[in-house]
Amino acid sequence: MPTRDWNAASYDSISTPQQQWGASVLERLALNGDEAVLDAGCGTGRVTELLLERLPHGRVVAVDGSPSMARTARGRLDPERVEVICSDLLELELEERLDAAISTATFHHIFDHERLFARIRAALRDGAQFVAQCGGAGNIDRVRLIGAELAGRAPYAEHIGAMGDLWHYATPEQTRERLERAGFEVSACWLQPMPTTPPRPREFLETVIFAPYLERLPPELAATYLDELVPALGEPLVLDYVRLNWDAVAV
Repeated sequence: MPTRDWNAASYDSISTPQQQWGASVLERLALNGDEAVLDAGCGTGRVTELLLERLPHGRVVAVDGSPSMARTARGRLDPERVEVICSDLLELELEERLDAAISTATFHHIFDHERLFARIRAALRDGAQFVAQCGGAGNIDRVRLIGAELAGRAPYAEHIGAMGDLWHYATPEQTRERLERAGFEVSACWLQPMPTTPPRPREFLETVIFAPYLERLPPELAATYLDELVPALGEPLVLDYVRLNWDAVAV
């Protein structure tokens, strides 16, 4: 699926779950404080801020494919310590090799993980850590099923009924194999169920999960789709998130 833009202002205000997950991933990264670290899929820069706290004498190269996300991150982060790059991660090329890489809530938007991991490996020196988390096998299965069933009904079907897969939710086995082929030694790779009730559920669904559907609907149908979707998902809204984690080292 091609890189697309996001509603960065909305995402910045409602992505508390993603920020909390990002903070937990960051805890797995061993740092001395003077490293140069890649943040692959930095979003609006909120997790990058937490990373900078771990790097009092270091710096970050923060990359995101969404222009609005990258623009928001540039406005938030210290330009003397962070270089924000707007780029498709599959096309990432850096002039230097960095000391570590982290990514949260990003890689399930990218289908070609073989090429993705190869690009991350090319950006890292030998011995660099690579810790990450994204949606994994089983992620939001219930939510996606209900959304797809609604999308297949009139009047939505002619616009979004045949969109196909929007995300790539890999298994730990697939991911470990792909990482190893790309030049990483994987110490751990696992799934973690994370059922979540998001803030402002309707806006969260609109911005974080179903934006690819809504962007293809006429505005009046987009509003109606959400009107039908929200009650169909139940109250309170519990999203059946499953996170795929790994800890690896470039070899």
